[in-house]
Amino acid sequence: MAAQILLEESWKNALNKEFEQDYFKKLIQFLKEEKMQQKLIFPPGKQIFHAFERCPLAQVKVVILGQDPYHDHHQAHGLCFSVNDGIALPPSLQNIFKEIESDLGITQPSSGNLDRWANQGVLLLNAVLTVEAHKAGSHQHKGWETFTDAVIKQVSLQNNHVVFLLWGNYAKQKSKLIDPSKHLILTSGHPSPLSANRRLWFGNKHFSKTNDYLQKHHRTAIQW
Repeated sequence: MAAQILLEESWKNALNKEFEQDYFKKLIQFLKEEKMQQKLIFPPGKQIFHAFERCPLAQVKVVILGQDPYHDHHQAHGLCFSVNDGIALPPSLQNIFKEIESDLGITQPSSGNLDRWANQGVLLLNAVLTVEAHKAGSHQHKGWETFTDAVIKQVSLQNNHVVFLLWGNYAKQKSKLIDPSKHLILTSGHPSPLSANRRLWFGNKHFSKTNDYLQKHHRTAIQW
């Protein structure tokens, strides 16, 4: 499993100490055992660290935090909330696009592939980077959360003027890892239908607020 995972060089340097920790070694061993048992894991091995490949550490301007990957065929490809081209939009992603349209007047795209965001400096980070097919949350508490907490800390430490978009109670808990004196933290309800329909999501205007903050600090706005 480890040999299949690609990690961009700047992230590899920043997270080097994590790879030597017991929790990470146990995590890799767990993934190897899952593979030996011929369990189907999403996303595919080469895409587990896709978010890092698309968005090197120094280029991070925005962090969006999800919980764990989609667990159905052909959906997950290593970016939170994103799906491969040609795949039907999951409900949460539909609501994200609806809020963008309401906030910025941008017509909803036909594809849910968010590579275009990642290429602009949006780190689309799931707290848990793998999942067993059709078993939501099956790889939680195996070590990924410790690793991705370290990722958030590194972004907060090494970068300046990053916008952290924390949607839902799970993501909001990560605010303690972020230095609010040098970054912007925006929180709201989760874009899932349950939260969105209770008006905890729609109208948060996070996308215009993000761009306003970036431009205020002389950073290029995101083309959402």
